[in-house]
Amino acid sequence: MLVLLPPSEGKASSGRGAPLKPGSLSLPGLAAARQAVLTELVELCAGDEEKAREVLGLSEGLRGEVGKNAGLLTAGARPAGEIYTGVLYDALGLATLDPAAKRRAARSLLVFSGLWGAIGVTDRIPSYRCSMGVKLPGLGALAGHWRAPMAEVLPEAAGDGLVLDLRSAAYAAAWKPKGDVAGRTATVRVLHAPTRKVVSHFNKATKGRIVRALLTEGAAPKDPAELVVALRDLGYEVEAAAPEKAGKPWALDVLVDEVH
Repeated sequence: MLVLLPPSEGKASSGRGAPLKPGSLSLPGLAAARQAVLTELVELCAGDEEKAREVLGLSEGLRGEVGKNAGLLTAGARPAGEIYTGVLYDALGLATLDPAAKRRAARSLLVFSGLWGAIGVTDRIPSYRCSMGVKLPGLGALAGHWRAPMAEVLPEAAGDGLVLDLRSAAYAAAWKPKGDVAGRTATVRVLHAPTRKVVSHFNKATKGRIVRALLTEGAAPKDPAELVVALRDLGYEVEAAAPEKAGKPWALDVLVDEVH
C-alpha cells in the first residue's frame, strides 16, 4: 500500500540537526527536479525579499519565511514526519506509533511538496515555505514542473498494490495515476454525515486517523475493494463508488458525525 499525503502549511522549526543531504532523499529519480526548485527558491529568497514574498504569496506577518527559505542549504534537517504539523499530522501522530507501525509508515507514506516533489516521512529536510501553487519566475508553475518526473517515478513506487490518495487538489495536480495504477487507486472524501458536506477539520483529522488506524492494525488491502472492507472493519461508515470505466480511481466517501 502506498499512501499519498498533502504537506502542511505550518511546519515545525528545522532544529539543530545536520543540514540537508539531497542525495539521501527517497525517490532519487526526482533529484534533478528537486535541485532545480531548491536552487531557484534559495536564490529568489536570498535576493529581493519583496519579490520573494509576492511570488510565494506570503502576508506581511509571514515575512520571516523568506529568510528561512534563503537558508535552506545550511539549516538543520529533521525527519519530514516531524517537520509537517497541522490537523492531519496531529491526528496521524507518527511519533506515538508503535515500532511496527512506524516501520509501515516509513515504507508506505509519501508526502507531496512543492519543493521536494514527494518524500518519505523519514527523509530529513529543513523547514521551508513553498506550496504547490507557487509559480517560480524561472520554472513556472510547480505542479507543471513536477508532472513529467512524477510520471516517470511514481508508477514504480506504487508497485502493484493499492494507492490511497489523500492529497488535496493542488498536490494531486502534480501526478494523476493512469492506467493500471489508477485502477488500484482510491481517493477519499470525508463528509459530515448530518449535512453531507465537506468540512475542512473533519476532512483532515479523519484522514489522519484513517492512516493511523491502518498502520496500527497492520491492514494491507491490495486494492480499493479490500480497502473498503478494511475501513468498515475499523468502524468507519464508507460509501464506495467503483469506477464505470477501467483505469479510473475509486471514489470513497467516509461519513463522520463529529471529530474531537
